[in-house]
Amino acid sequence: MLLVGGASSRFGSPKALARLGGETLAARAWRVLGEACAERLAVGKAGDALDLPFPLLDDGTEVRAPLAGLVAGLRAARTDLAVVVPVDVPLLTPAALHELADACRDVAMPPNGPLPGAYRRSALPALERALAVGRLALRAAIAELDVAVVELDEGMLVNVNTPDDLRRL
Repeated sequence: MLLVGGASSRFGSPKALARLGGETLAARAWRVLGEACAERLAVGKAGDALDLPFPLLDDGTEVRAPLAGLVAGLRAARTDLAVVVPVDVPLLTPAALHELADACRDVAMPPNGPLPGAYRRSALPALERALAVGRLALRAAIAELDVAVVELDEGMLVNVNTPDDLRRL
């Protein structure tokens, strides 16, 4: 599952359309997901009208938080387990996604945060409750779940928040 719905306020333009190595961050993440997973799903805000090379599932909320996309994606997924990639972590590899999936209990994540991660459908009730009461921090939403922490190479977890971050890559 690819999360494309961020506001990109620090970036200044939609991060999903920013380019790295000749492809947009969205296309890059979609490609990596396709190399790791049999089913792919992208979730975001249809109202953003981004020119993406794949279909986008609208998360159905006004909320600008990864939690909203994660809930919508888990509801729509045809599998029990979903690896979740934010569009702004462009150095992830298929092998890292497999490591997360293999370790997943309710959730599997690297030590620095809940995204990227792997989420089972069993996590959905807790995530839905958090979304319903406006507790949007994903780390708080998963606090009651069985979480596996997976050591991944920190170099592949670089988050692109600004154009300077992207230039450094």
